[in-house]
Amino acid sequence: MSYAALPPGAPIPPPYVVFFGPKANCTLDICPLEYSVYGYRPSLAANLTFIALYAIAAVIHAYLGFRWKQWWFMGCMLVGAVNAILGYVGRVMLYYNPFNFNAFMLQIICVSTGPVYYCAAIYITLALSINHLSPSLSRFQPKLFYYIFIPCDILSLILQAAGGGLSTSSSGQSQVGVDLALAGLSFQVFTILLFCGFFIDYLVRYFGDSSSHRRGGDGGDNLNRTDTTIDATRLRLFFGFMVLAVLLTLARCAFRLAELHQGWLSGGLIREEGLFIGLEGVIILTAVFCLMIGHPGLVFKPERKDGVIAGQSQQEMQEYDSK
Repeated sequence: MSYAALPPGAPIPPPYVVFFGPKANCTLDICPLEYSVYGYRPSLAANLTFIALYAIAAVIHAYLGFRWKQWWFMGCMLVGAVNAILGYVGRVMLYYNPFNFNAFMLQIICVSTGPVYYCAAIYITLALSINHLSPSLSRFQPKLFYYIFIPCDILSLILQAAGGGLSTSSSGQSQVGVDLALAGLSFQVFTILLFCGFFIDYLVRYFGDSSSHRRGGDGGDNLNRTDTTIDATRLRLFFGFMVLAVLLTLARCAFRLAELHQGWLSGGLIREEGLFIGLEGVIILTAVFCLMIGHPGLVFKPERKDGVIAGQSQQEMQEYDSK
């Protein structure tokens, strides 16, 4: 942090003091709080609340995952929840010593990268949705969503981690590190938007096609899925809350892009704890709870009869397998 980034009136530190980076030697006993990277002590109450709520979310997602045998979705949500808990533990550590570089690294990595795992869970959910609704209406095999979007998530994670590593190892002086982290976040936003395009395309095709089935139209061999296999209200709730989770994640990414664009040591958005709590903590936690309602197992149950997933006709499965 440059002296220019310190609040007006803050004392100039003595030359032997290192307040940020691997060699940081500041503590609250010898350094004013203004010297810390955040300029505040993270709220103990808020961060303990986030830890408790993420623990509750992890337990619920574990129960739902075992209940409905949705292993990959459950795995992504649990890894994301544990990641978030570790990140907020880092912020609790920063409450006791705002100059603790290891705690800063723990929270910046774990909190920042957590949504990557939730996005992976959403991508998996879309593939499951297509399988259980009508795979014949998909422009390509649902498994391609795994092969396209999850590698994109991994690339985003690598870029953000590499950028964070360069920035912190250089005590925030590496512009290359900031640029890499910005590229990772920007690519994550692009991936989510691309996913939304494919998802909307499928929903338009599905609901436009299934309306004729409800009226007893040309789809004689197809099931009236919304009315018989899947309760219409639950289906609307499922899609509504999954869309809400995606929009919340996008809003969070927009905030983090603005924050990172100013730099970690700029004294700008990174020093606004209220914005962090609202636009990072609350938003992503809300998305995690939205995905309990938008859970694939609650709507698309994995029962099979004669090798056919419930909600699909034999004709659809043959069309899908031939793709």
